[in-house]
Amino acid sequence: MSRPALPWPERYRPLRRRAEVAFWAVLLLVQAAFNSVVTLIDLRSAGRPVAAWEPALWELSSVLVVGLLIPAIVAFERRFPLHWDMLRRHLPWHLVGSVAYCSIHLAGMMALRHLAYSTMGAEYRLNGPWWAQWGYEYLKDVRTYALIVSSLVGYRFLLLRLQGEARVLDTPESPAIPEPSPATGPAAPELAPSLPVQRPERFLVRKLRREFLIAATDIAWLQAEANYVGLHVNGHDYLVRSTLADFLTQLDPARFVRVHRSYAVNLDAVAEIEPLDSGDARLLMKDGSTVPCSRRYRSALAQQGTAS
Repeated sequence: MSRPALPWPERYRPLRRRAEVAFWAVLLLVQAAFNSVVTLIDLRSAGRPVAAWEPALWELSSVLVVGLLIPAIVAFERRFPLHWDMLRRHLPWHLVGSVAYCSIHLAGMMALRHLAYSTMGAEYRLNGPWWAQWGYEYLKDVRTYALIVSSLVGYRFLLLRLQGEARVLDTPESPAIPEPSPATGPAAPELAPSLPVQRPERFLVRKLRREFLIAATDIAWLQAEANYVGLHVNGHDYLVRSTLADFLTQLDPARFVRVHRSYAVNLDAVAEIEPLDSGDARLLMKDGSTVPCSRRYRSALAQQGTAS
């Protein structure tokens, strides 16, 4: 009997990283080619003779630095996501980020141009003082930075709509505290029995108008994603609107351990701990995925694993 076909978001997930890299590479190369032709035509129309390779070099040096900066912008946007509820708090950080982006972009592409010109026995000269060049580039770079961040926010929103936002329908019940009987009266605080914390064994999750019953022990690992926490369960992802710290309070601390600022794992789902030269580690999960483990949490992970 053939297995049912996976939905599109599940089939896209293994290809996501390559698709994202290919998208930015194609977009930047097309932009470089288009701008090179336009710049060459404009300069020759203005009576400024330039070699055909010069506009191409200018644009390629620019998009190369932009391409190298995109992962940093992605990480920065995850750290300071732009949502309506935190726009006023995070927008100033992105203004600072745009200044840093422009400065690195300008310094990087100028260095590449000077290097390329020197290898050809020529000299690359700026059109005016560096501070005027920086101001001119910033007017362009701030728009590019805003477009990149807007694309990231829109892309995440699209994936969320396609994947479907999950919502936990039931919550752990508070333990009932017995009423004191008239005969015995209220129990003294020091003699009151300590009640165990009640945590749910299963979560009823609604996603794309369907309901799923998820056992807490089936959650392999969790990932913080802005205002959401991603639950990775048997090869499926469920995005729940919560913080990682809040959701971990509903899970057994003897089984679920935080291993990174943005990740937590189920100890029973860890297959191997691979140390890295930096002092961090890479966790190889039984489902074939990998989870980063920072050095800050590595010793606690080892102690927890030994205790369990």
